Amino acid sequence: MKNRFFSRYEWEDIGSDGVNAYALYDEMVMMTTDRMHIFAENIDQAAKDFGIKVDEMVFLSRHSSASGKPALTVHAIGNYKDNQMGGVYGTLVKSTPHTMTATLRSIKELNDNSEYGVSFEVTHHGPYVDVPTMYMEIGSDESRWTDTHAADILVNAFLRRNNENYVVAVGIGGGHYAPRFSDMALTHRIDFGHMIPAYQLKGSTDDEITEMINSAMRKSNADVIYLHHNSMSESEERRIENLVDSLGFERVSSKDVDRI
Repeated sequence: MKNRFFSRYEWEDIGSDGVNAYALYDEMVMMTTDRMHIFAENIDQAAKDFGIKVDEMVFLSRHSSASGKPALTVHAIGNYKDNQMGGVYGTLVKSTPHTMTATLRSIKELNDNSEYGVSFEVTHHGPYVDVPTMYMEIGSDESRWTDTHAADILVNAFLRRNNENYVVAVGIGGGHYAPRFSDMALTHRIDFGHMIPAYQLKGSTDDEITEMINSAMRKSNADVIYLHHNSMSESEERRIENLVDSLGFERVSSKDVDRI
C-alpha cells in the first residue's frame, strides 16, 4: 500500500528522526518505521516532535486470520481489556468515524474482485496514540499481502472517499468482522466509531461493560448506540439495553436512520 501511495504523486523526502522516515505530499505525510506498528506506542508524538501537525493517523497494515479468507478491512484500535497486542490495558484510542466509514463505503464501491470480502473489524490491538486513528488492512494471508490490485483498491478508496457528517454510532454485539455494523454503514446514513463485540461482553460485569460503553462513546465522539440484537440472547439483550439506558445514551435501530 505504501508503494501504491508513492506511485500516485511526487512525494518529497523530508528526512528522518533516526527511527522513522517521512515523506510529504500536500497535507499527507507518509511515516515509515522499522518497529512493529501495533507496538509503536506514541508514534504520533515522534511525528509532532519532527514538526508535523497530526490530525488523523491511518495505519497501512496486513491482516492475518486462520481462515485465510481474502479481506479488505478497516477498524478502530484500542483495548477493552488486555494489551497483549500493544496499546494500553483497558484503554481505547480516539476513532475516526467519518473517515473510517467513508473509506469502507469507498472500498465496497471500488472492489471489483468478488474473492475479497469488505467489512469493518471491531476495535482491537495497539499502538496507543493520542490522535484519531484507524487501520486499513489487506488480508488474510501472505498470498494476499503482495496483491498490488487489492492494494490499489484500498489506496484509491481512501483517496476518493467522501466523508459525510452522518450520525456517529458505537456498535455493540456481533462478531469480529461486525457484519451487521458493516451492512448498516454501507446502506444507511450512519458512521461507526468503536465497536464492542460479543466476545468482550462475555463474562464481563455490569461495571466493566459500563466502562467499555462510556469509553467507546467518548473516544468516538458518538451520538448514539446501535445494538446487534440478533447476536445476543434475550437476557443479554435486556441487560445491555438497561445499561445503555441507565447511562443516558440513545439507542437507535435501522428504522431510525435514513437509507443512503
